[in-house]
Amino acid sequence: MKLHELSPVEGSKKAVKRIGRGHGSGQGKTAGKGHKGQKARSGKGMRVGFEGGQMPLQRRIPKRGFNNIFAKNIVSVNVGTLNKFEDGAVVDIAALKDAGIVKNSFDGVKVLSNGNLTKKLTVKVTAFSEAAKAKIEAAGGKAEVV
Repeated sequence: MKLHELSPVEGSKKAVKRIGRGHGSGQGKTAGKGHKGQKARSGKGMRVGFEGGQMPLQRRIPKRGFNNIFAKNIVSVNVGTLNKFEDGAVVDIAALKDAGIVKNSFDGVKVLSNGNLTKKLTVKVTAFSEAAKAKIEAAGGKAEVV
């Protein structure tokens, strides 16, 4: 096959609608724009959300709450779920991802105290609750803040 023999797959290319090219074309005279009005004129169309001068929906509806742009997105993990790991293992964010406990760490991982820990683990994450830290150390492990 040569370069000049290449052609697009049948049906993949559609002919361009040639508007304003006379009555016989089927798209002549008003060129598919109807008669008069703002949308029939040349030049820039209306901006997104414009409702003809009426107050737009995004400005009519009440605004509530506050969106803190500085907020940290921290994923929480319960102490009970750490029993998945082998005794004496080092549990860090990468290990939590590999085990499928955490999908995305975002700004960090915090261990919370829900559940009981039966294994001796070294846990290295962003933050711990006081109760979670106590449970990890009571099981003979270490809680290290990274």
